[in-house]
Amino acid sequence: MEAFFTPFIGTGLALLGAAIAAGLAGIGSAKGVGIVGEAAAGVITEDPNKFGQTLLLQALPGTQGLYGLLIAFLVLQKIGFFGGQGILAISPEVGGYIFASCLPIAIVGLWSAIAQGRAAAAGVSIVAKRPEEVSKAMIYAAMVETYAVLALLISFLMLNGVNAA
Repeated sequence: MEAFFTPFIGTGLALLGAAIAAGLAGIGSAKGVGIVGEAAAGVITEDPNKFGQTLLLQALPGTQGLYGLLIAFLVLQKIGFFGGQGILAISPEVGGYIFASCLPIAIVGLWSAIAQGRAAAAGVSIVAKRPEEVSKAMIYAAMVETYAVLALLISFLMLNGVNAA
């Protein structure tokens, strides 16, 4: 009976990794975008003309969710979720490798999106008083993005190193 369930464990781990990558990075992005949106709403009540500048800052923390989604799609592609051939039955070891490859973007995506939201919310304060300095505000928030990009890169490289077939 155990031999019957073994392939499903690996596939389950891979699917769980994809869900965690998309889920945690998405939660972080939602929180980060919300933080900036709250700050921006206050500025817009005073000066509606600053909407475009604050919207740019609000969009920045949303990228981590996209990175997690990208890794989740790559996992699903790797295990045959797309294409009509059926999901591959993979070993627990391979499923564990795929799961582990999802963790960098899941964890860093969660935390960096929230941190980027806080930095961008501070940037909204800059825009409130000195709208001509929006580029400086964006640079502060974009610095946090570096770590999300590094996590995306390591998740991508780890995932590409796994042979699911």
